[in-house]
Amino acid sequence: MQRGTFQLMKSVNKSIILNKVRTSEPISRAQIAKETKLTPPTVSSIVKELLEEGIVRESSLGESKGGRKPTMLHIDPNAFYIVGVDAGPESVTSILTDLAGNIVHRADSQLYTPITNEQFMGILKDAIRETILAPSREKRDIIGIGVAMHGVVNIDSGTSLIAPNLKLKNIPIKAELEREFSLKVKVENDARAMALGESWFGGHASSSMVAVNIGRGVGAGLVINGKLYHGDRDIAGEIGHMTIDLNGPVCTCGNTGCLQAFVAGPAITARSQKEGVTGEEIAKLAQGGDKEAKDLLKETGKLIGIGLVNLIHLVNPEKIVLGGGVMKSEKFMLPTVKETISDRGLTTDAKETNVSVTKLGDHATLLGAVALLLVELFDPVG
Repeated sequence: MQRGTFQLMKSVNKSIILNKVRTSEPISRAQIAKETKLTPPTVSSIVKELLEEGIVRESSLGESKGGRKPTMLHIDPNAFYIVGVDAGPESVTSILTDLAGNIVHRADSQLYTPITNEQFMGILKDAIRETILAPSREKRDIIGIGVAMHGVVNIDSGTSLIAPNLKLKNIPIKAELEREFSLKVKVENDARAMALGESWFGGHASSSMVAVNIGRGVGAGLVINGKLYHGDRDIAGEIGHMTIDLNGPVCTCGNTGCLQAFVAGPAITARSQKEGVTGEEIAKLAQGGDKEAKDLLKETGKLIGIGLVNLIHLVNPEKIVLGGGVMKSEKFMLPTVKETISDRGLTTDAKETNVSVTKLGDHATLLGAVALLLVELFDPVG
């Protein structure tokens, strides 16, 4: 779908109706009018457009309340495709999905450092091109491309300001991809994209949710009433650079004692007494009953819990969802995380904050990139 076509589809009333169908399907035209306060003729006219565009479909008749049985409306997940990309710091993964997040095709490419902006963009474009040209793709329009990029992102310009693990700055991702593919492009920080993915596809119906991604780095995204919170200068959610020990180890950001310097994958390896082991090997040792490895992961859970207590006292979210490679060892860490929150929470409600590990696994950030376009399509003020 070309950028102009996307904008033609986008209007406030149309988005209101689309979102109402998405969140309440199956639903009748009369019920949409009642719940949105739009006039029945407006609803009928817009629904007619949506049916013609194929994004909404009709189903069997609903229950009668005295008159004719109403025809019910649904979102057709097969109407369009979306490209979602998880970019960096070690690889680029691109997926093609339908509107329900079902993956049609996936392309993976490794990233090797040192790398230039031009080389990075070349790999990114190749992965997206392979996805778009996938043999399994049926002849459906693509709404656009969502990119989850590690580091600091300017969401207005779609520029990667700082990609610290790749040692890159000022990558014009949105401009380059829109020029190359003539599609709508949205670029977001990877942790915030993960939070949006959890909100849309993870079954977390809550007014406020924080998703924390713990892997090579540590970042978080805050979703309030279905919308990402960015802060004044796009750095909201950098929980990994919260200081928890003034005398702690040096973080990749240059400060000392950051949460990331204790609980990220490389930090766990550095804290291990076993020389030369990787994070994956520590996890396997713990699974095999190695006491030292288990104690290390339990201590990591406590440190994560301390960071989350600070987060709870500042933001007070309804839910916290943990993801990333480190949380694959949840068996050893999650109980300690919850115990630490229970011990240190200021109030009973704070102590009982709902904390869980993502059920989306490695797809959380990718589906978050897809959700960037879904928000554009369904959100009345997106």
